[in-house]
Amino acid sequence: MSISAVLDRPAATRPTAAARTAAPAPTAPATPTERPAAPATTAPRGFALYVGIDEAKAASAGVSLGTLVEALRRTLGELAPAAETYATVALAPVGSGGRDVDVVRLALHEPSAVARTKDEPAEEDRAPGGVVVDISRKRVLIDGESAAFTFKEFELLQYLVLREGRTIERTELVASLWEGSTDDDAPGERTIDVHVRRLRAKLGIYEDIVRTVRGVGYRFDRHADVSIRYGHGTPSPDRF
Repeated sequence: MSISAVLDRPAATRPTAAARTAAPAPTAPATPTERPAAPATTAPRGFALYVGIDEAKAASAGVSLGTLVEALRRTLGELAPAAETYATVALAPVGSGGRDVDVVRLALHEPSAVARTKDEPAEEDRAPGGVVVDISRKRVLIDGESAAFTFKEFELLQYLVLREGRTIERTELVASLWEGSTDDDAPGERTIDVHVRRLRAKLGIYEDIVRTVRGVGYRFDRHADVSIRYGHGTPSPDRF
């Protein structure tokens, strides 16, 4: 049985959506991800996998949303016959901006997606110091002043910020940030170090918010001097 969830301004007291079946996740990076540990008083009871695809995109692939759901249910039935499934379709106004999957997460009231829509504190209410990574406006503020980041420098910082607490290998940064580039355009792994050095130079006294994991790559950990502003359509970090 399916129901529809309508995209609306999320209410703080509205419950989150139940676990749903969805399309298979994209191929994960070869490196293992670091998943946040569950509280000791809880235990996993299932999962929700949000899929961003509209009927037009499904039709271009020769399927429909209903076909995808039923095919996945059959697959799940073969792999885990005891599993219960529940599917829902996310509806949003025609022409809604942002990536499909982010619209879906917000429409179905996924907690982190809803949290990102909450009103940001007024500019004058913020502490004057520190770094503000404004993902919604693609800019970085350092001690209240706009920093002159290049597009790639911002993309690099954003990639790390959205994967807070996870060590990102150089190979993943190249593959993700220079996807579609020719061999001549894509940097080598060591060239990433140059990009990071330039990024840190512009962060100034806050350069240590981008940490080096020796022999592996880089990571961003939550820092007292850093504020992050999200906006509707913000890219989703990798979870699995």
